[in-house]
Amino acid sequence: MEDLLASVTKRCEAAGQSHILAHVSDATISQEDKLSFLKSVDEIPLEKLSDFLKSALDEEEKLKNFDPANVSAEEQIEPFSGMSATTTTTDAAQLESLHKSHEVGMKAVQNGQVAALLLAGGQGTRLGFDGPKGMYDIGLPSGKTLFEFMVERIQKLGQLSGKGDKAIPFYIMTSPLNHKVTTEYFATHDNFGIDVIFFPQGTLPALTPEGKMILETPTSLAVAPDGNGGIYPAMVKHGIISDMKARGIKYIHAFGVDNALVKPADPTFVGYCISSDADCGNKVLWKTSPGEKVGVVASKGGKPCIVEYSDISKEMSERRGEDGRLVFGAGNICNHFYTIDFLENVVVPNLGNMYHVARKKIPHYDAEKKETVKPTANNGIKLESFIFDVFPLSVKMAVLDVERKDEFAPVKNPPGTDSDSPDTARMLFSNVAKDWLTKAGATLAGDTKSDLCEVHPLTSYNGEGLDQWKGKTVNCPFTV
Repeated sequence: MEDLLASVTKRCEAAGQSHILAHVSDATISQEDKLSFLKSVDEIPLEKLSDFLKSALDEEEKLKNFDPANVSAEEQIEPFSGMSATTTTTDAAQLESLHKSHEVGMKAVQNGQVAALLLAGGQGTRLGFDGPKGMYDIGLPSGKTLFEFMVERIQKLGQLSGKGDKAIPFYIMTSPLNHKVTTEYFATHDNFGIDVIFFPQGTLPALTPEGKMILETPTSLAVAPDGNGGIYPAMVKHGIISDMKARGIKYIHAFGVDNALVKPADPTFVGYCISSDADCGNKVLWKTSPGEKVGVVASKGGKPCIVEYSDISKEMSERRGEDGRLVFGAGNICNHFYTIDFLENVVVPNLGNMYHVARKKIPHYDAEKKETVKPTANNGIKLESFIFDVFPLSVKMAVLDVERKDEFAPVKNPPGTDSDSPDTARMLFSNVAKDWLTKAGATLAGDTKSDLCEVHPLTSYNGEGLDQWKGKTVNCPFTV
């Protein structure tokens, strides 16, 4: 432990953080606790903390003084002008182009070039569920969890490609809070028969406004997850990018855990981005109204970005194009495409400039009282980043607008809530099942409004393979 203590002490002194070692010499603290503490400190990028904070505070100050009506050309927010397409089109030429994109995506899957990347660090607390959100059952007849829906879609897509269940590696970013439970859940089910790779999201220490780390106990720092943008440094730390390259992965489809209708490794989206020669892509839903509270894809200073709804004026939010759609309408749903080259050669070298300030009440250790104090007012800063912070680094971004009813069933709010709840997700899932059978030529009978209709992902990835139901009457509720 002496060598580790010497190394950590030297680094803390150089970074102006020696105060956190004040209790290491306390004889009443066990050697085990001291060693654990020193190891945790050793993993912190001490040399970079001041730069992270300065960059975040500079951005906070800029946003504080931001006036949408009076901005420089560099900060001017404009509608996204890059490559875009929509699956909601009825234009024959565009539909044919999307069909070709699907073929390109399937070819990439067949060649072992596509990976699925899931952000699964969230807990089910808001749902009243004590566990990882991915283990939540939304109440369909199968009793499947959100994780299972995604796994089975990945399996089915591999089968459709002709390369089998393990054609698409599934990378799952957990959090320190749920990593053990998540990995044990998958292990219990033998990873559901697919290729799964887990890695935990990182944390960063909470800081005082002056940039000093905060002790929560004599031998533990106040830390917090570094936001969903922490996926990038976590991929570096745990060798995920290297692992992808070793497997021959060229394209990554990343998405969040709380969408029951997400299509992992979606060949149409992936193929569209590949065909567009895009380094980065975003699957979006067009806003239903100007007041819908969702960030949108836009352009700032000529660079693609996500602009929060609160950062655009009322006039901008209500502006419509010749087609009648909202100009600032490309709603972000955490559904992204990247090339491996973009992540490795563009994103990774710029990781230190992407943190934001979140002022919070940070529990801290009071040495005089010898206890941890919970403050009643904000006393510290948590640094966090967002997954879309890398968009301005893209030189060729593609946006694909998809049908809301087919691809978005968010599970965020507790049962009984009018929107984004297990109840609404279950209804949306059921509606897709009914729509697929109807399009396959079946006639639905019985309780056609039932929210307990289900087509298993292993039966169909996107409505294909249901021809056997043509001309048949299917009673609702049903499970296929």
